Amino acid sequence: MNEKQILDQVKDYYSSKIREHGVSAKGVDWNSEASQNLRFVQLLKVINESSDFSVLDYGCGYGAMLEMVKQDFRKVQYFGFDISEEMLLKAREIFGENDSIIWASNLGSQEFDYVVSSGIFNVKLNQDQNTWLDYIVKTLEDFNQRSKKGFSFNMLSKYSDREYMRDYLYYADPSFFLDYCKREFSKYVAVLHDYALYEFTIIVKKNI
Repeated sequence: MNEKQILDQVKDYYSSKIREHGVSAKGVDWNSEASQNLRFVQLLKVINESSDFSVLDYGCGYGAMLEMVKQDFRKVQYFGFDISEEMLLKAREIFGENDSIIWASNLGSQEFDYVVSSGIFNVKLNQDQNTWLDYIVKTLEDFNQRSKKGFSFNMLSKYSDREYMRDYLYYADPSFFLDYCKREFSKYVAVLHDYALYEFTIIVKKNI
């Protein structure tokens, strides 16, 4: 299956979730708003400034992370990218659009100070492990090329309790992704695996 077919499957999955659950954590396939916000806190640790920077929320859904971005940082230009037009429609309805809030389903070759991404690697559906891993690695390379100062992403952990694991989800090895990011992207990489969710967050900084 090629990348377009994979993305079409993912788009259909998340579009169905927003139709079923509306604008809510469940609408982007999370259990609760509290867990969603906890993820955002970890991801935003990559940002090391308070004003005048741009951030790309890659796989933004209906834009839930925007509220925390605007609350924590001043003079930030926020770009929300998603392959689901239904998600972006909801985002525009809730937050509007102006010079500092931009929604897009196509990024071209655009670059940003930071790229953050929550949950886009979790739902592999019927993809085999190797195909999904290839897709993840290609996407991380895109993050690296688009980000001038750093990027962050989260993944379900292979250390999750076995009885709660599901076949259609992807559970990653944090050691593998730490090693990959250190070798391919930057010397300054951190793994956050100390918060109360069955996942981890990788922080990649281009410099310190």
